[in-house]
Amino acid sequence: MVLGGSIAGLFAARVLADAYDDVLIVDRDVLVGVEGPRKHCPQSRHINGLLARGQLAMEEMYPGITEEIFADGVPTGDLAGHVRWYFNGKRLKPEVAGLTCVAASRPMLEKHIRRRTAALPAVSFREQHDILGLVTTADRSRVTGVRVQSLAGKKGGEEVVEADLVVDATGRGSRTPVWLEELGYPRVTEERKKIGLGYVTQHYKLLEDPYDGDLSINPVASPSLPRGAIFTKTDGDRVELTTYGLLGDHPPTDQEGLYAWVKSLAVPDIHEALQHAVPLDEPVAFRFPTTLRRHYEDLDRFPLGLLVTGDAVTTFNPVYAQGMTAAALGALTLRDHLHSGATPIPAQYFRDLARDVIDPPWEMTNAVDLTFPGVQGERTKEVKMAQTFLKLVQTAAVHDGKVTAAYMRGAGLVDKPDAMMRPAFIARVLWNVVRAAVADRLGGKDATAHRPAAATSAPKASSPSRDDELVSSN
Repeated sequence: MVLGGSIAGLFAARVLADAYDDVLIVDRDVLVGVEGPRKHCPQSRHINGLLARGQLAMEEMYPGITEEIFADGVPTGDLAGHVRWYFNGKRLKPEVAGLTCVAASRPMLEKHIRRRTAALPAVSFREQHDILGLVTTADRSRVTGVRVQSLAGKKGGEEVVEADLVVDATGRGSRTPVWLEELGYPRVTEERKKIGLGYVTQHYKLLEDPYDGDLSINPVASPSLPRGAIFTKTDGDRVELTTYGLLGDHPPTDQEGLYAWVKSLAVPDIHEALQHAVPLDEPVAFRFPTTLRRHYEDLDRFPLGLLVTGDAVTTFNPVYAQGMTAAALGALTLRDHLHSGATPIPAQYFRDLARDVIDPPWEMTNAVDLTFPGVQGERTKEVKMAQTFLKLVQTAAVHDGKVTAAYMRGAGLVDKPDAMMRPAFIARVLWNVVRAAVADRLGGKDATAHRPAAATSAPKASSPSRDDELVSSN
């Protein structure tokens, strides 16, 4: 039984269907046949990025799904070669790196994943049902089912649905920590970091194309200007804009105010493009005050027959687009723990999930978040070293596409974080930093720091070579 039918729940159901005769997905929303934003999924109105590693994991679970999505009108390109990245107001030099972008809106992506999951003979849905709590054995050592209640039509009484395994994929609002305490288990330790993020999303029809062959224009927030945006082509021949601010500096939702906000970004590209665009809907806001990680791997007791996945374990800073990729990789971790005739052991699953899926991106983005002076947290020597090196990499990437490609392979979670610690790469970074410093002293101007045309026109997405697939985690 999977609690929650969003992306993480669908991925979990996909791998469970290989091991169980019946897999039931329970959710408060109507799911089957829905193609637009869902009531209980506010993120479905905003940009949701699937990183390159997430695309590979999705394709592994649903062979052929990427091409199906592209055939449905979803544009694509390369994360390093066809996305116009700006860091500290300077554009990274583009370089095609075999990192497939799936520029689908959240409803479009969810529609395809849900359709493929629903086609599995073992999978069924219990829609418009509230999840009330767990059912356990008398000694509370094993979860044996879930209490649910219908939300449709006449209010009925609660119903017990028995299950050999329950997977909580209900997101950040998961009640598993409360349920565990009610059953006499320790409360899971929660790690939070206040980032004060707020963002606004709007869709447009372009009258003129500002992309010059690129897929997206992404000025990234920096400590000197904690405002950023993603301005990407998406399905339906539309453009999707999500612009954001950190530490309480949030974009407005009135049209004139939003245009003024976009004009304040580090580069003029998006504001100029909006002068030739027609809004298709009203601006919609979302607030994200804190990141959240629940350390289930640290619990010394946990009931059998219950696991947790997706945002119900860790809610990353949405700016880094790691959530759906972590959900996909979490499903692959779950698959590794599904042995014929045996229920997964929670301690082993949570250990592997933390080590292989959550730790790498959590530690990487923690260092980035802490570059903003207003974000509270411990800035250890290791964090400061990581921040210094990241700044050098970003400086070098303005001048060298190979550095951009390596950087985006790490950000896309295809390479392990230590891939950028190789001596040859460090030497390349330092050489370009020195070159940039000399050029600045001589008064030279590097065109890559401004607005060059894309390196190439966007190709049909290509898959990384086997050498590219260095990491399977998160």
